[in-house]
Amino acid sequence: MKKMNARGIFISLLLLIFSVGQVWADECQDAAQLFQKAGDSARFFDNSYGYAVFPSIGKGGIGVGGAYGKGCVYAQGNKVGTATMTQVSVGFQLGGEAYAQIIFFQDKRAFDEFTSGNFEFSANAQAVAITAGASASASTAGNSAGVSGGKNDANTIGASYNKGMATFVIAKGGLMYEASLAGQKYKYKPLH
Repeated sequence: MKKMNARGIFISLLLLIFSVGQVWADECQDAAQLFQKAGDSARFFDNSYGYAVFPSIGKGGIGVGGAYGKGCVYAQGNKVGTATMTQVSVGFQLGGEAYAQIIFFQDKRAFDEFTSGNFEFSANAQAVAITAGASASASTAGNSAGVSGGKNDANTIGASYNKGMATFVIAKGGLMYEASLAGQKYKYKPLH
């Protein structure tokens, strides 16, 4: 009887772990679909080697701040790994926000650079904020965003590759004021 209970618990845990992984993969697919329907970011799906999508990055701070998110990495249409994004910032900042982010890789060289281990954007890297009638901006020097309205018919301005990568964000909610120094670091983990 005890072996049956232990076996049942083990099988239940495996099923739970599989279903949580599937939900997370679904979140990555849902976030990618948002970017496919949002302005200029849609055209990058057709001409990029791959991309990393982060369904939800949470950010907050009071003086010292941080951000964290996990996502999925795709190459030539196939999921090849996962990635985490961490950010620490110091300076005047107050509040919290959440946003989705996607990074397109123009070619294999850019993909290899991102997946080589720990990747960090330079301080002057910029992300194009996808919004519809709301103000938002993002860079590794700090983010400021409000809620995006009408994500499916959003517009982007100045979307292009920079050093083989193009980054877009969609504000999900929150309000944050900051004048701080920050850098985003990414850690890649292959599926196999």
